Amino acid sequence: MIEALFYISILGILHTYLVYPLSMLILGKMFYQKSSTPNEDYQPTVEIIFAAYNEEAVIREKIIHSFTTKYPNNKLSVRIGSDASSDQTDNIISKLQKDYPNLHFKRFPGRTGKAGILNQLIKESKAELIVFTDANIIFNKNTIPNLVADMQDPKVGISGGRIVYSSFASTGISLQESTYLNLENKIKKAESDLFGKAMGVEGGCYIIRKELFTGIPPLFFMEDFYISMATMQKRYDVLFNSDATCHEDASVYSSEEYKRKVRISIGNFQNLNAFKKLIITRFFPLGYIFLSHKVLRWFTPFFLLILIPTSLWLSLSSTLYGAIAVFYGVFIVLGAVGILFSQKKWMGVLKYPGHFIHMNVALLKGFYIYLKGVKSNAWEPTKRNQQ
Repeated sequence: MIEALFYISILGILHTYLVYPLSMLILGKMFYQKSSTPNEDYQPTVEIIFAAYNEEAVIREKIIHSFTTKYPNNKLSVRIGSDASSDQTDNIISKLQKDYPNLHFKRFPGRTGKAGILNQLIKESKAELIVFTDANIIFNKNTIPNLVADMQDPKVGISGGRIVYSSFASTGISLQESTYLNLENKIKKAESDLFGKAMGVEGGCYIIRKELFTGIPPLFFMEDFYISMATMQKRYDVLFNSDATCHEDASVYSSEEYKRKVRISIGNFQNLNAFKKLIITRFFPLGYIFLSHKVLRWFTPFFLLILIPTSLWLSLSSTLYGAIAVFYGVFIVLGAVGILFSQKKWMGVLKYPGHFIHMNVALLKGFYIYLKGVKSNAWEPTKRNQQ
């Protein structure tokens, strides 16, 4: 029994962090597909929708860049919901409405949360396609046209863009997080090209057919993942468009990134509860991709905890298990050092095990909050938006 738990944990970690990513990267190169190109004969109405809370530092730039696009402005509108912002966000938006008649704004008097705001705003939209985004995500001129191009295929329900992280820091965790997310994008591109099943679009940049949006459950985190899974459940494709780029600064504050990952973790387990049946009822390709890319990764902290007693117990009877236990112990120590000294330039590659441990601790905390029950999904902008 102890040996079985040990191997289940080892194989679970190896599959989600090594075997599955490597297989997707190899197959993705073999069957690479170019993204669709914009077509002037296909220009449906598009509305950019997002929630904002105390985003005075970025909201002006966000709105201006949203309308500075190669997509026809007479087919484009922007709709913003302010979640009871207490800074100058609302005033900035109101003033910009004079310059942009297709800019719609609604202030929510009390903290509502992102999901509640999006549910309400989309009811007011008359557009055929909806672009969901965040206040600190800055579009390029080609972002919207490239996203729309994928929707020419009626089988496509969602197309997600690629977020480019504009700046890196030699301290903090910006570089490690960006490295991790860049690898994630390559895996999603392979899933998109091979199966039309990109596992999770970037919440700050994706387009969906309005009729496929059926609402986000209350008190839900990771609404972007929920929406994309619900779309694939309806047998529509979810694509990753690497040409539809936009920009965001990666966080250099480990404390801020930790809070963000805890919120993500809460949403992960909410989504697992919502879509767990797909692992059995739609095993290939959707269930297999969901299990391999996401579910096993979400369970990695539990695998890591199981490995502590099982490897120590088995090491009593085998030098091989003893060597594994020592390696595991050294990795945990290096990870702890990487977390404690994450702001130091001299840490170098030690930041990577630190980032891995940091991420899994956040998963555990998010799981604990999920079990207790979510009381609110209101959010605060991260410090990267408060410069």
